[in-house]
Amino acid sequence: MPIKIPDELPAVRTLASEKIFVMTENRAVAQDIRPLRILLLNLMPTKVVTETQFSRLLGNSPLQVELTLLQTATHQSKNTSAEHLLMFYKTFDEVKNEKFDGMIITGAPVEQMPFEEVEYWDELCEIMEWSKKNVHSTLHICWGAQAGLYYHYGIPKRALDKKLFGVFPHVVETQENTLMRGFDDVFYAPHSRHTTIDREDIEDVDALTIVASSPDAGVYAVESARHRQIYITGHSEYDADTLEKEYLRDKNAGLPIEVPKNYYPDDDDTKAPRVTWRAHANLLFSNWLNYYVYQTTPYQIESI
Repeated sequence: MPIKIPDELPAVRTLASEKIFVMTENRAVAQDIRPLRILLLNLMPTKVVTETQFSRLLGNSPLQVELTLLQTATHQSKNTSAEHLLMFYKTFDEVKNEKFDGMIITGAPVEQMPFEEVEYWDELCEIMEWSKKNVHSTLHICWGAQAGLYYHYGIPKRALDKKLFGVFPHVVETQENTLMRGFDDVFYAPHSRHTTIDREDIEDVDALTIVASSPDAGVYAVESARHRQIYITGHSEYDADTLEKEYLRDKNAGLPIEVPKNYYPDDDDTKAPRVTWRAHANLLFSNWLNYYVYQTTPYQIESI
């Protein structure tokens, strides 16, 4: 089934070229189906790229998804046109009286700042508190995962000696867990961050379960009781060239940056990057939509 997004969103052309079924507003209205309402809180500066990445993954499932894009009101994006934001994005005041089957909180390039110093921290806390009664299941990504674990459980993020940068092998720790159903014994996922969450801090919270981890990148997937909150520390949504763009940006600026690990063949940046995470990225989002949203969300969305 398709993903329903605004007809003029730039992602429509990209997804159509990839043969991902995008449904127009008129056709969606004609179908006698209640679509899953998913709210995407996009905290990334490159909003068009990010909304396309998540639309691609949400659209690759048998479920009909209606995507609503959300931006913070307390931070003005410098990398996305005001026209794009005005046309396609809502603010929290516009959605706070609505219910959603699922929500995704993206990463953000603010991880080296204390949470309380982030410009939109108070607004994000209000949204995360609201999600407990108005969203059936919330998926937190990278810094969004760190922010969620800190807000909901008081778990701090900790600085790394150097940037964790590359594509790393992971293992599933809880085999009966449906979020990782169908995953191979070893799977890969990209990471790009300067901070981390310690395993011991998570294990001290009875309400949390570590689902997957990496010997190199640490804890990868964590879930709360009843699957209401999911925390993913990596970037499974990344495109094939996302890490390369980050690497070349910093390298050309003269910043200290290492070649992303396990990304280029033989770690040779003169060779084309190799994608090793795409299949498991699609499976992760399909499992979340199916097992943690569709199969347990109320048919009457007002009941959430």
